[in-house]
Amino acid sequence: MVASHDKARVGVDIGGTFTDVALELGGKLFSTKVLTDYTAPERAIIKGIGIVADKAGIGLKDIGVIIHGTTLATNALIERRGAKTAFITTQGFRDTIEMRTENRFEQYDLNIKLPPPLIERCDRFTLAERVDAQGGVLLTPTEAQICAIVDRIEQGGYESVAVGFIHAYVNGAHERAMREALEKRLPHVSVSISSEVSPQIREFERFNTVCANAYVRPIMKSYLDRLLGEVRAAGAVCPIFIIHSGGGIVSIESASEFPVRLVESGPAGGAIFAAHIAARYDLNTVLSFDMGGTTAKICLIDDLTPKTANTFEVARTYRFKKGSGMPISIPVVEMVEIGAGGGSIASLDVMRQIRVGPHSAASEPGPACYQRGGDQPTVTDADLLLGRLDPANFAGGSILLSKDNAASAMVAKVGGTIHLSPEETAYGVAEVVDENMSNAARVHAVESGKDIGDYTMITFGGAGPLHAARLCEKSGIKKFIVPPGAGVGSAIGFLRAPFGYESVRSATMRFNDFNADVLNEIVGQLSEEALHFARQGSGDAEPQVEVKAFMRYVGQGWEIPVAFPYRQFAAQDRTAFAEAFTRAYTQFFGRPIDGLDIEIVSWAVKASSPLPPVERLQLVSSRDAVTPANTRQIFDAALSRFVEAAIVERGSLKVGESVKGPAIIVEPETSTLVTSSFDAMVQPDGCLLVVAKELNAARANQE
Repeated sequence: MVASHDKARVGVDIGGTFTDVALELGGKLFSTKVLTDYTAPERAIIKGIGIVADKAGIGLKDIGVIIHGTTLATNALIERRGAKTAFITTQGFRDTIEMRTENRFEQYDLNIKLPPPLIERCDRFTLAERVDAQGGVLLTPTEAQICAIVDRIEQGGYESVAVGFIHAYVNGAHERAMREALEKRLPHVSVSISSEVSPQIREFERFNTVCANAYVRPIMKSYLDRLLGEVRAAGAVCPIFIIHSGGGIVSIESASEFPVRLVESGPAGGAIFAAHIAARYDLNTVLSFDMGGTTAKICLIDDLTPKTANTFEVARTYRFKKGSGMPISIPVVEMVEIGAGGGSIASLDVMRQIRVGPHSAASEPGPACYQRGGDQPTVTDADLLLGRLDPANFAGGSILLSKDNAASAMVAKVGGTIHLSPEETAYGVAEVVDENMSNAARVHAVESGKDIGDYTMITFGGAGPLHAARLCEKSGIKKFIVPPGAGVGSAIGFLRAPFGYESVRSATMRFNDFNADVLNEIVGQLSEEALHFARQGSGDAEPQVEVKAFMRYVGQGWEIPVAFPYRQFAAQDRTAFAEAFTRAYTQFFGRPIDGLDIEIVSWAVKASSPLPPVERLQLVSSRDAVTPANTRQIFDAALSRFVEAAIVERGSLKVGESVKGPAIIVEPETSTLVTSSFDAMVQPDGCLLVVAKELNAARANQE
C-alpha cells in the first residue's frame, strides 16, 4: 500500500482518436495512449488507467486523484447529439439565436451558409416579462403565464430547458421564478438559467451559451455518473476532478452543473503544459502547438501565461472565419483550433485540388493504415508513406500499420484522379495540412499584434512533434521544444493545473459615476463564488485571487481586459483605473483617445490554488552528436525528395547529446521529425530543443 502522501496522480484526456493517460508517482511519469471508445468513453479511461498503474507497479486503490478532460461536450455540440431541449425567453426575442448579430462573416459569398440555431423555433417559447438594463422590473409575469409555459414543456416531453431573459445578467429574479416552477412540476427535467451560466451582456452570446449548457447537461451528467461508477467498480477510491475551459480544476459535481465550461477542457490542459515548460526555461514568448488525431490547437503564451478570452466559437461552418460558428460566452484559454489531425481525411474539391479535414476518420474506423476497416486517406497514411512512421512501432507497437492500405486509399480517393503516385499524393496531403496549420498560426498571431517568428514553439500531441519542423520552416520559427511525454501532453498538463474557477458578470459603470461601494460589492460577490469552487480541492492552501475589469471608451462596441490587484477599492481609485485602462488601450491600439469618458462593462474574478515553484533551468547548446545505429528513407518536404535519415530512440539519449537532421527521434507515444534544416539537442530535464541550423551556425560564429 502506498502512503497517502505518496499517492499517484493521474491525468486523463479523451480525444477524438486516442484517450491519453499520464500517471505521476515519485517524480516518475508513466503514460499510454488507447483508442477512444465512442460508445462508452469511460471504458477507454479504465483500460488506460489500468495500463499505467501496471507500469508503475501499483493498484488502482493507490491512486490519490484523477484529473479528467474531455471533448464529449464539444462533440455533442458539433454533431448535434444533445438532449431534447426547449428554450424560454422574453416575449419578442424568440428568434435572437437565429438572427445572430446579422453580420456577414463572408461578405462576398452569395450562398453564405449560416450555422443553424442549436434549438429549433418550434422548441422556443416566450414569456411576457421585461427587466431594464439597470435591473428594474418593467413587466412582471403572472403565475398563470408561467404555468402555461410549464404545461407546454410537459406536453413536449423535453429532457432539458434553457431559460434566458433580457437583462437577466443584472437581475435574474424572473429566471429563478421560471426555474422554480419547472422544478416543482417537472423535477426530472434539467433546467439551466442564463443569470447563472453566463451573466454577461450581449443577449445572442448569453442565450446561445445557456442553450448549449442545457443541451449537453443531461448527457454530460450521465457520462460523469457512469465514469464515477466505473472507476469505483475498478477499485479506485480517489476523488475525480474535471479541468474546465479556463484551465482550472473543479469538482465533478460542479462540472455536471455547468458542462458548457468543459467545451475546451482538453486543449486547455495542453496550454497549461506548454506554459509550465515555458516557465522552467524562462521563455516569455511561446507558441503552444498541440496536434492530435482529430484537431490541431495553437495558443500564444506571453509572459508565461496562456492568452485567455471570455468568448469563443465552436463548430465553425467556415474555417478560420470568425462569426461562422456557435459563440460560447465563458472564460476560456484562447486558441485557434482547426480540423487538422492525424486522422483528418484528404479529398479533392471541385477544382481537383487537395483538401484536408475537417472531417476525421477518428478511432472508428480510423485511418486506412490502421487495418480496422477504414478506407479514407488521412494525414497518418501520408506520414507513413513518407517514411515518417515505423509501421511496426506505432503507438508503442500496439497498432500495426499497413503501407499497402495507405497507398491504396491515397490512389483510390485522391491520387488516381490527378495522376499522382501514392508518395506524391502523400507529399501533397502533408504539405496542405502543414500549410493550413501554419496559416492558422500566422493569422492568430497577427490578430494579437504579434510576430510569430519571434516565438519558440512548444509542441506535443501524438502528431505535433512529427509536423513541428515543417510548420516552423513555413512560419519562420527558428526553434521548437518537444517535452518528455509529449505524446500525452494535455494529460500531463492536467497534473500541472491549479484548482480554480473564474466568475464573470456584466455590471456597467461609467467613470463619471464611479462608485467604489458598488464596485466592492460586485467584486466581493464574484470572489465569494470563485473561492467556493477553488477551495473544493485546494486543501489548506488559500487560493490566489485575480481581478480583471473589461473596459472601453463610451460609445465603443467592445472592451479590453485590464488587471487589478484584489483589494478593497476607494473613490480615489478612479484615477488609477483610468490610467491602467489608458496604458492597456495604448498597448492594444497604439494611442489613447482624448476627451471620451471610460466605462467598465464586466468584471471577472479568478481564484486558483497556489502551484509549487517551478524548477528553473537553462537551455544548453550541445556539440556532442550521436552516431545513429539505424537509418531510414524519409521524405524531406523542404528539399522535395527522399533523404537518408537517422533513427534514434529518445530513451537512449543523454543530456548534452545532439541529433543532426535529417532524423527521426522515436518514443512510444509519438515521434519527432528533425528535418535537414534542424538539429536537436537534449536538455537537462529531457526536453528536446530543436534549432534551425542557420541559428546554430550564427551562434558558433559569435563564439
